[in-house]
Amino acid sequence: VALVAAACFIASAMTATGLDRRIALTVLSKVGAKTHHIVIGAMLVGFLLAFVVPSTTARVACLMPIMMGFILAFNVDKQSRFAGLLVITTSQTASIWNVGIKTAAAQNMVAIGFIEKQLKVQITWGEWFVAAAPFAALLTVALYFIMTRMMKPEMEEIAGGQETIRRQLAELGPMTAKEWRLLAVMLVLLGFWATEKVLHNIDTSSTTIAAIGLMLLPGIGVMDWKTSQKGFPWGTVLLFAVGISVGTALLQTKAAAWLANLIVLNLGLENATAFVILMLLSLFLVVIHLGFASATALASAIIPIVISVLTAIKTPGLNVVGMTMLLQFVVSFGFILPVNAPQNMIAYGTGTFAARDFVRTGLVITLVAMVLLVVFALTYWSWM
Repeated sequence: VALVAAACFIASAMTATGLDRRIALTVLSKVGAKTHHIVIGAMLVGFLLAFVVPSTTARVACLMPIMMGFILAFNVDKQSRFAGLLVITTSQTASIWNVGIKTAAAQNMVAIGFIEKQLKVQITWGEWFVAAAPFAALLTVALYFIMTRMMKPEMEEIAGGQETIRRQLAELGPMTAKEWRLLAVMLVLLGFWATEKVLHNIDTSSTTIAAIGLMLLPGIGVMDWKTSQKGFPWGTVLLFAVGISVGTALLQTKAAAWLANLIVLNLGLENATAFVILMLLSLFLVVIHLGFASATALASAIIPIVISVLTAIKTPGLNVVGMTMLLQFVVSFGFILPVNAPQNMIAYGTGTFAARDFVRTGLVITLVAMVLLVVFALTYWSWM
């Protein structure tokens, strides 16, 4: 809970200093005025911000006004395919890199918490990145081709597009001392995350909370308490805390174990192979996610049950920790409905696309993600 709250403070600091907007505009100013290049730029921004803004909702909430500003400044129709393409791609990129980066989303923290509590094993930032980033990278490439083919933009190039982006960047002025300090703190923090258990044994929560302490220190910090509260998503922290409580209740009352036994017996998983177990439980998670408006809530309710299911299975050599981690990747597959994730709802709120556009592209993205899951399960993850 402290880590998620700390992540929200980092997002708040990014917004307070304007560093997130500067990163976005700087990247977009380098990609050119062709519509496909602007889409690649938006995806690249989503990827970079996933490292330094540990809140999906905050990342997309930061990017949507920028994207809408471009659409208006480019004199592009708000209901055009290009507008819908840009907004949906921004949202889906955020969801994909929730898989690739441990600190990018609250639901990963939920899963890590339950793995540590039930299985007494820690998964470092680096271990998660090595396992998940190649999958997320390939899915990002697939996303580009899916979106640019299924929502082909009306024009190939935006007249005056680069000038518009450069003008908005120039309006920000030179980087302030606070932005430089925040960037330095974030790069050092990223270094601590990436080298956990390699160069030191300080866990992610401790380093993140220490970074927040630095950000709030008088004189060398980047914001005061009052500034940090502007737009602070207390609802996210509350949802996370309640979710942890629900998951803990499932464990302590033995409800998770009871449900796990039902699932194992009814699906015939008792002596199934690791591959069959992964595929069946992944399909189950994709379907059940349709009824959840938050991957954090889904992880809170389902990961304790998943761990209980995996520990009840008698397949020899089954890596329970690794399998739980892979199934947590699937928890982030909220690609189908606008109501499957807060970032999707922020995108839908722009009014640039119809729900059917999100659903038809989201179904294809989910299908490709499942195909990649099969390929990685049979190759890369098996080799690991």
